[in-house]
Amino acid sequence: MTQSAGLDLNLLVALEVLLEEQSVQGAAHRLHLSEPAMSRTLGRIRKALGDPVLVRAGRRMVPTPHALAVRAEVSAVVERARALFAPGRDTDVRTVSRTFTILGHDAIAATHGAALFARAAREAPGIRLRFLSESHVDVPLLRQGTADLEVGVIDTTAPEVHRETVYEERMLGVVRPGHPLLDGELTPGRFAGEAGHLVVSRRGRQRGPIDDALAELGLARRVVGSVGTYPASLFVLRETDLIGLITTYSRPMADSLGLVTFEIPLPLPAVEVGFAWHPRHDADPAHAWLRGCVRELMTEVSGAVLGA
Repeated sequence: MTQSAGLDLNLLVALEVLLEEQSVQGAAHRLHLSEPAMSRTLGRIRKALGDPVLVRAGRRMVPTPHALAVRAEVSAVVERARALFAPGRDTDVRTVSRTFTILGHDAIAATHGAALFARAAREAPGIRLRFLSESHVDVPLLRQGTADLEVGVIDTTAPEVHRETVYEERMLGVVRPGHPLLDGELTPGRFAGEAGHLVVSRRGRQRGPIDDALAELGLARRVVGSVGTYPASLFVLRETDLIGLITTYSRPMADSLGLVTFEIPLPLPAVEVGFAWHPRHDADPAHAWLRGCVRELMTEVSGAVLGA
C-alpha cells in the first residue's frame, strides 16, 4: 500500500495482523519480516495511535481496550482496500493469507473442525482457522471484529448482523447404555422424575424449553447442575445415571462414546441452526469462500444426520 497524508497504510495491515496474532513473533512470520523489524513497526503503530496497542500479560501479549475498540474498523478498512485492488470477486483463495476466527459452541469444532481444516489445506493453504468458544457473557464479537463468523444457534442481537439459517433440528435425550429410563414406555412423567437432569448452558442457566413444556403438563424435572458444553456433558452422562440433552446434529458425538439417544416425549420448538457475519465481510471473496464451506458442510452433515 502507499502513503497518504503522511500515513503509511501498511501500518493498518500490520496492526490487523498484530491484533490477530497478539504476538510480535507470530505477526513477523505472517508478514515475512524479522522480529526486530516487526517490533519497530509496532513502535510506529503505537506512536501513530498514541496507545500501547499490545501489552504484556504474563508470557503473552493482550490488546488494550483502545486496540479492541478499533479492531473491527481496522479490519474493515483493510478488507475494503484488498477488494479495491483485487481483480474482481474471483480472487484465487489459494493466494490469500488470512486467519479467520469462527465463534461457536464446542460441538461446532468437534463436528466440522476436521473437514474445514482439510478443505482449507486443499483449497486455501494460506488461510488459518481459529475456533473460539462462546463466552458465558454476551459480547458483540462480530461487531468488534474479534470473530469473523458465528456458527450454530445464533443469538447475536446486533441488528446489522447478517444471518443465514441452514436447517432446523430438534433436541434428543441422551443417557448411558443400560439406563433404567430405556426400559418400558417413556412418558413425560418418567422423563421428568426418574433421574436427575444435567443441563448444558454456557451462561450457567438451569432452565429452558424442556421445563416450559413440562410445566404445561404440571410436571417438573430435578436439575442437578449444568456444564458449559455438550462434549463435557457427554463424559459426565457416561459415568452417571443423569439424563442429558443433545441436538440431533451432534448425535454422532454421543454415538462415538457409546451413549444412547432417544426421542423426548414432549412437544418442543424447533431449533434454527446456521451462521452469522458482519456486513463488512460481504464483498470479501475469502470470507465468501469460508461461508460457502461452512454452508456446504452443515448441509451435508445435517442431511446425513437428520435424514437418518
